[in-house]
Amino acid sequence: MRKGSLLYGLFALMVFNLSEKKKIKLWLIGDSTLAIKEKKAWPETGWGMPFANFWDSTVTVGNRARNGRSTKSFISEGLWKSVTDELAEGDYVFIQFGHNDEVPTKKTATTPEEFKTNLIKYITETSNKKAIPVLLTSVARRKFDAAGILESTHEAYSTITRAVAKETNVLFIDVDKKSQVLLQQMGVESSSYLFNHLKPGEHPNYPDGVEDNTHFNEYGARRIAELVLAEIKTLKPELAERIIVLPVKK
Repeated sequence: MRKGSLLYGLFALMVFNLSEKKKIKLWLIGDSTLAIKEKKAWPETGWGMPFANFWDSTVTVGNRARNGRSTKSFISEGLWKSVTDELAEGDYVFIQFGHNDEVPTKKTATTPEEFKTNLIKYITETSNKKAIPVLLTSVARRKFDAAGILESTHEAYSTITRAVAKETNVLFIDVDKKSQVLLQQMGVESSSYLFNHLKPGEHPNYPDGVEDNTHFNEYGARRIAELVLAEIKTLKPELAERIIVLPVKK
């Protein structure tokens, strides 16, 4: 068989296999750490942005995460309804909240009891649509003590999320712990390269500079997306089959 014929056959087989797979949508709901950013915020990047680029043509990612939202405000503002109105059987809903729930001075704050109730609501209403809920803890902040040990800043609400995942027996990704390991491995100085840190005059969006230890730059967002994707490969192999490896840009 000629080389050209062989390549054509392999391509045709690949197209056939993709056409046989049911098309699905992955919905992302949560806060600013995974949201799509406006140009005025660049290079701040939510991890949901690179996450959307790791999938083959049978998968669509609907990123409905929004800056500043909590489990409560995402519901009260109608953002959750906009997802459930479109949610179809076999879709996935990735649920990551906590950053804005846990700060008592914010209008978006929830009590631990409210937070748990809201998470269960998301899970139940997703399951009622015969879609698949995936619960995630909040991604870690970059906060080190004087000895260079990373401090946990989400422990109370991450613990609730872990408990709800166990009680409801849903797919669960502990992004808090996974990202803590990554930050600790990188250390105090190197971990800053994951976050939106800029010197004065370095970027027109931040003329006075910025030192944000909560939100990521493009590199940091990709590293967090890769942590989530690695967990998907373990938790849901049939979904993982749709993950593609992107070529390294030179």
